[in-house]
Amino acid sequence: MNEGTSAVLTPPGKTSLLDQKMNKKQGKVPMIIFGLVLVGGIGWAASQLLGDLFANGRTASAMAYFLLGIALLIALGFEFVNGFHDTANAVATVIYTHSLEPHIAVMWSGMWNLIGVLLSSGAVAFAVVSLLPVELILKVGSGAGFAMVFALLVSAILWNLSTWWYGLPASSSHTLIGSIIGVGVANQLMSPTSGTTGVDWSQVGKVFQALLVSPVVGFVFSGLLLLLFKVMIKDPRLFEAPKTDAPPPFWIRGLLVLTCTGVSFAHGSNDGQKGMGLIMLILIGTVPTAYALNHAVGYSQVQDFVAVSEQAAKVLSAHVDSNAVMDDPRADLTEYLQTKKETPTTVLAERQMILEIEHEVGYYKTLKGVPAKQQSNVRNDMYISSEALRLFAKSKQPAFNADEAAVIANYKKKLDLATKFIPTWVKVAVAIALGLGTMVGWKRIVVTVGEKIGKTHLTYAQGASAELVAMCTILAADGFGLPVSTTHVLSSGVAGTMMANKSGLQWSTIRNIAAAWVFTLPVAALMSAGLFWVLVQFAPKG
Repeated sequence: MNEGTSAVLTPPGKTSLLDQKMNKKQGKVPMIIFGLVLVGGIGWAASQLLGDLFANGRTASAMAYFLLGIALLIALGFEFVNGFHDTANAVATVIYTHSLEPHIAVMWSGMWNLIGVLLSSGAVAFAVVSLLPVELILKVGSGAGFAMVFALLVSAILWNLSTWWYGLPASSSHTLIGSIIGVGVANQLMSPTSGTTGVDWSQVGKVFQALLVSPVVGFVFSGLLLLLFKVMIKDPRLFEAPKTDAPPPFWIRGLLVLTCTGVSFAHGSNDGQKGMGLIMLILIGTVPTAYALNHAVGYSQVQDFVAVSEQAAKVLSAHVDSNAVMDDPRADLTEYLQTKKETPTTVLAERQMILEIEHEVGYYKTLKGVPAKQQSNVRNDMYISSEALRLFAKSKQPAFNADEAAVIANYKKKLDLATKFIPTWVKVAVAIALGLGTMVGWKRIVVTVGEKIGKTHLTYAQGASAELVAMCTILAADGFGLPVSTTHVLSSGVAGTMMANKSGLQWSTIRNIAAAWVFTLPVAALMSAGLFWVLVQFAPKG
């Protein structure tokens, strides 16, 4: 065992000062403050939702509103579980290095999770949504659409609760992706001859690259950063395990608190978005008059959209097959999205769809001005057109030159502005659910990360290395719109620092964590597929 890392973990059966701190009840004043924030946030979000629902009069049945309420509770429940399951990783290092008192660390992390959610871009939310079968997205208000949302969220919650119960830092991201895969495969198997789609494996592959590479990045770079610290920083206190429950030297403490803040913010910004996209699908399917289109897009932006639409249609005209004969552009493009196979009419259908959207939107001057009965259709047309352009770019067919590609990319950006938006109240509701979850069930995962990965107590440098790499990795993934796992990155980072420090690993814990990681995808997929099949049997048709 290396000098400076000889502090061992608390022997079984004994209660350390740290255990006593973690078992201590939260003070009344912080709980009152958090309660006021909770009540105020929920009240404001509820008032915004009700205002949107009844702004144009009652537009849905009582059953639709009931399903909306249940679906929102389940979606927020997923974020709540995500909070106490994943966010615990962010506070483990500051707690085990005595940089912050446990309850202060948890409240601090919860606050920065909330801020991260509120400032998130939404790119990750819609990257997750794009994994779903296209016909279920277009008809999310149908019985099958609600069955899809319920199945994947409930199965994700159940698996997250199971791994949390055993203190295993499994990935909420992997769980949700597995649930989506299960629904997609079940959807395809249930209608093998109807042209329905299952899983967009190319998009899944892109997400998997981020999910699989990020733990390796955490392990390798955390270890390298620790070694770099040893070369560049000569203060021996940085590489020692805490000998008492006193906080570390000021500058070390500041670094650890800063990295905890960054990981918490990054977690909120990335993980918090995963439920947002599903909440938007629920809202679009239930009350399309309020949420199908972005009503903030006003007259001047619509005029700009019309001009850009004409430019995009002109670009596509140069690539249309002169012999192509088309009946229905929507049907052609929907088939293209399902099969990923371009036909002679695909480009012609996209051009015609662009012109139809331009005419319809331009006629009504603003997106809010589109009649209630047409909001869903216009939104679906925009979604189909945008996804077709995404596939064009990916397959590089048609072969646009640089100027043409810039025009098409600009047009797609305008489409996404109209359909891929997240109201502020949704962010607030998700932020509250994530923050509340952080404060409730953090201890099990914290103990695993802090005590059961390495054979020695976490040093200050190890905690800072793992947190810094996790923070940078998650923020980078957020910038590219890729969902990654805070759990995987940080727990891998802790393991990497233990290896680099030659402290040793507790292989029984590593095996259990690895098993949870391996089984997460197939178990979540099987649960969601089975639940989807059951729910579809009882769902109303249409």
